[in-house]
This record gives sequence, C-alpha cells and structure tokens, in this order.
Amino acid sequence: MLKIAHTETVNEDRWILSGHLAGLWVAVLRSCWDQVRGRSRGRRCVIELNDVTLIDERGEGLLGELKAEGAELVARGVYTRHLIENLKGRK
Repeated sequence: MLKIAHTETVNEDRWILSGHLAGLWVAVLRSCWDQVRGRSRGRRCVIELNDVTLIDERGEGLLGELKAEGAELVARGVYTRHLIENLKGRK
C-alpha cells in the first residue's frame, strides 16, 4: 500500500509518500503526478520518500522518469538516499 499526500504552495508542489512504491501503486503515483503537473505552472516539484519502506523495479523506473521530468527527490533513509544517488547517474 502507498499513501500519497500532496501539498501545494505558490512556489512548490510536494508529494509525501508513505509505504510501498511497488506493483499497482506505481501507476497510482504516475496518475497523481500527471494530474498535478498539468496545472503546476512551473512550480518546484518535490517528492519526499522519507517514509517509503519498499521500492520495486517499476517504482525505481518511475522515480527515474519523474526526476527526468523535473522532480526533486528527497529522503532520509540510507537505502532510499542510495537509490536516489543511483538515479542521478542515469541518463
């Protein structure tokens, strides 16, 4: 299960994820991203992964896509920070 909380300010859209970014939940996050990004008007986009406990291969792929589309990925945990660093090396 994945919980997605979205907050919006004048300068920023922020998605706060909790749980598993895996399986069908990957498509749910993609859908939420697409809906908000269409109306974000150039605001900074941040995806918080602090409370994500599992990311499968599809979830990693989506994070790479969202990063390429302008998302800033942030995390506290060692595993998740390592994953983000590896995404930075991808083209």
